[in-house]
Amino acid sequence: MTSRDTAIAEITPDVLLRAYACGIFPMAESADDPTLFWVEPEMRGVIPLDGFRVSSRLARTVRSEAFTVTVNTAFRAVIAGCAAPQEGREDTWINKRIRDLYCGLHEIGHGHSVEAWQDGDLVGGLYGVSLGRAFFGESMFHRARDASKVALVHLVARLIAGGFELLDTQYVTEHLMSFGATEIPRRRYTALLDRAIRGEPADFARLPTDRPISGSEALAIIAARG
Repeated sequence: MTSRDTAIAEITPDVLLRAYACGIFPMAESADDPTLFWVEPEMRGVIPLDGFRVSSRLARTVRSEAFTVTVNTAFRAVIAGCAAPQEGREDTWINKRIRDLYCGLHEIGHGHSVEAWQDGDLVGGLYGVSLGRAFFGESMFHRARDASKVALVHLVARLIAGGFELLDTQYVTEHLMSFGATEIPRRRYTALLDRAIRGEPADFARLPTDRPISGSEALAIIAARG
């Protein structure tokens, strides 16, 4: 279900957080379309944190430290990378208004990025929104093979360590299914969301944010979950 937003000035980062708490999120038709519309899918994509899967090949890449992984150090660059055309994705739903709103969420501590670096260059990453014990994954990008996958592994380790309960992927793709993503009906999702945003919030910064976490440490956290 979607609804067109026509009052551009009415959406603020605080409004976005209230929308997420209700299970809806904004999108744009294209990068050049200044308007947004609200989305509330009938079937919602989630990755169960206790069922996150890492292939043996990817685990070797994570352990190899081929990428240096940081968090919240290059949010604007990550969202710009996600908005740029990539192989197999010539257009994007991330317009300037989306970028500005989510940078606003980052400034108030609810927007987060995970960055993958190689030889000093940003070669992949992802961004999303934290609220209570829920994390809403928005988008990811890569310029080097496996860069976004390694970023996702580090994100999941951080969510587990920080006490998160829900990792929302909005939709499910074959790529995400390889990590254990699944679709659940809106009613089930709403119940999980309601539980995740009540009570003590999770801590995205439970793992250090001022230094990279090693791939071996991230994998050990995932292996020990539950």
